[in-house]
Amino acid sequence: MGCEVELTVSTVVVNVSELQSFDDECVKLLADFLKGRLDASVVSAKNEVSLEFEEGKETSRSCLRLLLRKFLHKEALKEDFRVISGGENSFIVKERKQYSE
Repeated sequence: MGCEVELTVSTVVVNVSELQSFDDECVKLLADFLKGRLDASVVSAKNEVSLEFEEGKETSRSCLRLLLRKFLHKEALKEDFRVISGGENSFIVKERKQYSE
């Protein structure tokens, strides 16, 4: 008699299309940064970075948002980009609007 355990995987998607249009290398750096900080499978696609967490190893939304903001700070992009919610399981790295006085 075999015992099958079904693991559910939760996925969080980070839309990085605006960051990619700014600098293609930043998306690879973000994926590497998240791989080093999270216990998750990080998959980098054309306009998004997907984080796949196994059941019980999920990270809170506030922690993910903080990590994304830390990355922007580390790469000196905090003045140019911000992290906003894109829905239930997604974030968007959005370019800040530049206001001229």
